[in-house]
Amino acid sequence: MPSNDARILLQAAVPTAAVGAIAAVVSGVVAGGKGALGAVVATLVVILFMGIGLYVLQRTAASLPHLFQAMGLLLYTAQILLLFIFVAAFKNTTLFNPKAFAITLVATTLAWIGAQARAHMNAKILYVEPDSVKGDKPEKTGHSS
Repeated sequence: MPSNDARILLQAAVPTAAVGAIAAVVSGVVAGGKGALGAVVATLVVILFMGIGLYVLQRTAASLPHLFQAMGLLLYTAQILLLFIFVAAFKNTTLFNPKAFAITLVATTLAWIGAQARAHMNAKILYVEPDSVKGDKPEKTGHSS
């Protein structure tokens, strides 16, 4: 993974983990140990899903740049649908508090998206590939005035 991609991943994962830690403390106070466990599980699910999605998106951008926008839209739609499936699957669980899980899932997802958007806005990513050989002058085509 190139350094910009790793930096963006780190800049999105750290705030998400911080929001998840706060949610775990609040859920622990409000709903006890099962609430804290639900918040931790939700945080891990979001970091895992969104991290894998970012990795896939960056690989697509490198190998198939013409599909980048479509892949991004498809990927984010699939991630949101998978998160809804997780909420539905664990709605009646007794392993952890489902409300704490669902609220933390939404909060950490929003934190990830916001942090990733901020990281992309602050990144210095070239949008034009520089010439691989320095000193080459571009060929002149056509006529000059």
